[in-house]
Amino acid sequence: MNMMASNHSYEHLHPLSLLPISTSLNQVKQIQAFTIKSQFHNDAHILPKLIDSCTQNPSPSSMDYAQQLFDQIPQPDIVRFNTMARGYSRSNTPLKAISLFITAISHGLLPDHYSFPSLLKACAIAQALHEARRVFSNILDPCVVSYNAIITCYSRSSRPNEALSLFREMQRKKLEPTHVTMLTVLSSCALLGALHLGKWIHQYVKKKGFDKFVKVNTALIDMYAKCGSLDDAISVFQRMSVKDTQAWSAMIVAFAIHGQAQKAISMFQEMGKARIQPDEITFLGLLYACSHSGLVEEGCHYLYSMNADYGIIPRIKHYGCMVDLLGRAGRLDEAYKLIDELPIKPTPILWRTLLSACSSHGNIELAKQVMERILELDDSHGGDYVILSNLCARAGRWEDVDSVRKLMIDSRVVKIPGCSSIEVNNEVHEFFSGDVSTALHRAVDELMKELKMVGYVADMSLVFHADMNDEEKEISLRYHSEKLAIAYGLLNTSPGTTIRVVKNLRVCGDCHSAAKLISCIFDRQIILRDVQRFHHFKDGRCSCGDYW
Repeated sequence: MNMMASNHSYEHLHPLSLLPISTSLNQVKQIQAFTIKSQFHNDAHILPKLIDSCTQNPSPSSMDYAQQLFDQIPQPDIVRFNTMARGYSRSNTPLKAISLFITAISHGLLPDHYSFPSLLKACAIAQALHEARRVFSNILDPCVVSYNAIITCYSRSSRPNEALSLFREMQRKKLEPTHVTMLTVLSSCALLGALHLGKWIHQYVKKKGFDKFVKVNTALIDMYAKCGSLDDAISVFQRMSVKDTQAWSAMIVAFAIHGQAQKAISMFQEMGKARIQPDEITFLGLLYACSHSGLVEEGCHYLYSMNADYGIIPRIKHYGCMVDLLGRAGRLDEAYKLIDELPIKPTPILWRTLLSACSSHGNIELAKQVMERILELDDSHGGDYVILSNLCARAGRWEDVDSVRKLMIDSRVVKIPGCSSIEVNNEVHEFFSGDVSTALHRAVDELMKELKMVGYVADMSLVFHADMNDEEKEISLRYHSEKLAIAYGLLNTSPGTTIRVVKNLRVCGDCHSAAKLISCIFDRQIILRDVQRFHHFKDGRCSCGDYW
């Protein structure tokens, strides 16, 4: 709609009266043209208001136009800088807010309380953690909004311990958190797998009345699911008086990561009966559920249904689930073809998913082809070389092993060490493979002796070093990080207490077998979250049915 189509009807109006009814950048441009034609362009209030209008819902074009208007102000004050910074912090070029901040300081302007939240938000979006911490440290008396922004920075940068430390600092300063604070704190608990802390946060949420927010309840579902307490996640969901798409999707994802595919599918059907429209996260949960339960036909149906029935375009993560689903089912050629014929450019992660499947099914030749495709996109990921090297080693192809390891050395790639964490007495303890204290070293040795008495035999086929003897291979397996964390849990928790462990990599087959036996011998439930999914070990069995 052309707001200026009938200029005679606006000739006595002040341009600012038109801004509230403007809905597009073109209309804002028309208003500026009108100010020049109507001799209002010397009004000092005009440009700031036009800029503010452009930054409300920032797009690349609206921010470019806002910058053009901003550059016309002879001596902009800190309020004008704040307006621009707020727009950039919400745009696809957030670091321009930092550049603007530097310009303001060079002009002798001092930032105020409204400056820092935008700057910190910009750093959070751009994951410029070091820059964000410097900005925060320069705030003499940070407000809640500033704390929210820096906590978000740490959470998004996978630094949950620092995020929670800042939350505790807020409490010491008697600063009242907002529901935004709680969203980030719950996300940090989810990253850590810190269930006891998460439960305390839940009580705090109820005490402060934040449980009236749908987003907070959704974050609680996500936290409980990722901390291994599916029952608590279900309880939060059932008590919600209002459930939106995100809440339903969070519950579907919760069932999916805990290996309960049929419940995820049933939840989706209930969602349809409630006339709640699914989104891309809903389908991601469904496809994830199918991929970890071998439901190939169902997965194909949901991928097709996304676009055909709901108009949702599949993204890389959806295709990743399908590659994983086909790969696990041994349909490796189909998975390769799917990636090769994608309507969007494949990422290294898609090829890595297929590489893992090739390893599981012992297909060395296809693995080599896949590795070539990966290296064309990214040659810096140590896990790729390790998977291919181990696959060749299992087949006794030691020349290929040497070749892969040389390539790894030449590329200066470092293997990511296995790390597992466990929360005991509200404190998270981390363990790295092979790095143990003397006391824990002895405890693991004793644990392995007990397991051997009931039939445990170390799977030394998982250790791929031709120069290692059997004893060295067994020792290498014995001190994997998940075994260390489980042993620590057995030593430091009461009999019958559930042991919850989080690992940064995929659990190995030997540790998986050991955990099943430990759950039986010690009558403990062990919940282990690896990079792929949750494993619930109880009475000598695992919820994954050995399909992971």
